[in-house]
Amino acid sequence: MAKLYFHYSTMNAGKSTVLLQASHNYIERGMQTYLLTARFDRRAGEGRIASRIGIGVEADTFDETDDLFAKISARLQAGPCACVFIDEAQFLTKEQVWGLARAVDDLNVPIMAYGLRVDFRGELFPGSAALLALADEMREVRTICHCGRKATMVVRQDESGQALKDGAQVQIGGNETYVSLCRRHWREAVS
Repeated sequence: MAKLYFHYSTMNAGKSTVLLQASHNYIERGMQTYLLTARFDRRAGEGRIASRIGIGVEADTFDETDDLFAKISARLQAGPCACVFIDEAQFLTKEQVWGLARAVDDLNVPIMAYGLRVDFRGELFPGSAALLALADEMREVRTICHCGRKATMVVRQDESGQALKDGAQVQIGGNETYVSLCRRHWREAVS
C-alpha cells in the first residue's frame, strides 16, 4: 500500500543525503525511482539534488505552475517506478501536495517528500503545512543547535552574521545564510 511521507527538518540536517540514500537503496535492488526538485534552487546546478557531503544526482524539476499528478502519471506510463522522491518540498503549493496525495491514492506509488518545516520567521511554508495535514507518515530528520539541543528553527543572517527578522519567505542559500538553532537560541537571536 503506497503512502505519502514527509521528512522534515531545519537547514543543514541532511535531508538531501537521506533522500539520495533512500533512492540509492531502491536502485541497488534493481528498482527505478523518480526524483524531483525545485527548479529555482540551482545551488547544485539546475535539475540536480546534491548533499553538502558531496553526493548528488540529476532530477526532474518543478515550479509552482506544474501539475505534479500529471508529471508522476507520465513518468509511470514511461516505465516502472518504485518510488517518487521530492526534494525542497517546502516549495510545493497546497494544490501540488493534493496532487501528490492523489498520485499515492490513485496511482499506488509511494512518495517521499523532504523539506523544511518552518522558515526563518518561525512560520510554516505552504507546502510544508499541506504535507503536515495530508501525509500518511511524517519523520523528523534531526540536527542540533550549537548548544547540543535539537534544532527546530532556523535564522537567516546578513553578511555580518546578524539575524534578520523580515524579508521574503524564500531566499536560496546555505551555510553562509542560514543557521539551525533550538527554539531558545532562535528566540534570543531574533529578539
